[in-house]
Amino acid sequence: MTEIKFPYGKTTITHNFDDNELSGVLTSSIEEYVPQAEPEALVRQALEAPIGSPRLCELARGKKNIVIIASDHTRPVPSRVIMPAMLSEIRMGNPDAEITILIATGCHRGTTRDELINKFGEHIVEHENIYIHDCQDREMLVNIGTLPSGGACEINKIAYDADLLVSEGFIEPHFFAGFSGGRKSVLPGIAGKTTVLANHCSEFIASEYSRTGVLADNPIHRDMLWAAKTAKLCFIVNVVLDAEKRVIYAVAGDLEQAHKKGTDFLLSQCGVRAVPADIAISTNGGYPLDQNIYQAVKGMTAAEATVKHGGVIIMLASSSDGTGGDSFYHMLSDNDDISNTMQTILARTRNETVADQWEAQILLRILLHCNVIYVSEVQDEVISAMHMIPAHSLDEALCKAKAIIGKKDPKITAIPDGIAVMVTKE
Repeated sequence: MTEIKFPYGKTTITHNFDDNELSGVLTSSIEEYVPQAEPEALVRQALEAPIGSPRLCELARGKKNIVIIASDHTRPVPSRVIMPAMLSEIRMGNPDAEITILIATGCHRGTTRDELINKFGEHIVEHENIYIHDCQDREMLVNIGTLPSGGACEINKIAYDADLLVSEGFIEPHFFAGFSGGRKSVLPGIAGKTTVLANHCSEFIASEYSRTGVLADNPIHRDMLWAAKTAKLCFIVNVVLDAEKRVIYAVAGDLEQAHKKGTDFLLSQCGVRAVPADIAISTNGGYPLDQNIYQAVKGMTAAEATVKHGGVIIMLASSSDGTGGDSFYHMLSDNDDISNTMQTILARTRNETVADQWEAQILLRILLHCNVIYVSEVQDEVISAMHMIPAHSLDEALCKAKAIIGKKDPKITAIPDGIAVMVTKE
């Protein structure tokens, strides 16, 4: 017997599997990684030895208007660790620099003062100039050209006017951009809404290269990188976090070279080979990441990469906050034929993209590949309306999955944390 614990909300679901029914267990080794120093020291060391770039203090010399793009309240970037070190480094080279911290909200709501204090600490909020990006504020947007995809690239005017543009962030697997971090500070971070929608168009989401851990030939990444380069983002500080959101690795320097070193490290820790199976069990890593169905699509993509066509994904996500959005829900629920819904989305051009369609498109792609049994706190009728099969326990889900597969000994692949791994087929 093999005992596996699956994060679920603020608890875990434990199940004992017969050894002959498990094809494999896909896990990340990042939790076993021993960092070479404490978080503050890792960031400081990265700043002192940047990759492909002079030190930030050297870049700051002679620059009057310096802008630091920082993540917003929706991302677990440890800005209390990163930002003081960046500010110190800049002022080492230029004590008189005018520094603005530009909050990269993307298309999210504005970050509140309490959230800023929680993120940076009260001293930085009280003493530094902080501006919160609004993707729909036309007066604060500047067109810097046309993306490779053909969409207009609009970014925040504060970043455009900077003498030196730098950013902080973190690197994690991303289910259609390949990885977070690096260039994403600009697009979607400080981009206009129309630019973000164009980048997240159905054509790009449908690309076989728009997948977790893939940057080569990824059209979404290509647009993002073009935007960051054109905006003249010249220096980044990015970190990798463990499950406790502590910094275990840090890179600094050139936008592309430093980011690549970080993604290479993450791939070495989180990359796993697919183990094809009839049934794949996944999670969204538990609370707070499994609070709704919208977010849980990310964990499903790990199972999608390993389950056989026509097989079953069992998704364990408490989803205590429900679907994650009415528009997302109705894209799935308003049509009985998911093939028709997918064709409607695919027919939209990049300039016709609507909010949340990318998440619906990915879930539809999964549903057209296999069956999904969803274990959650959501009402059965809601799950059913979204073309998934409701269940209230892993035991119940396994019984339903085995009935769907219809053979005596279906093979199972378990993924205890679906957002902590990058499942590859090669």
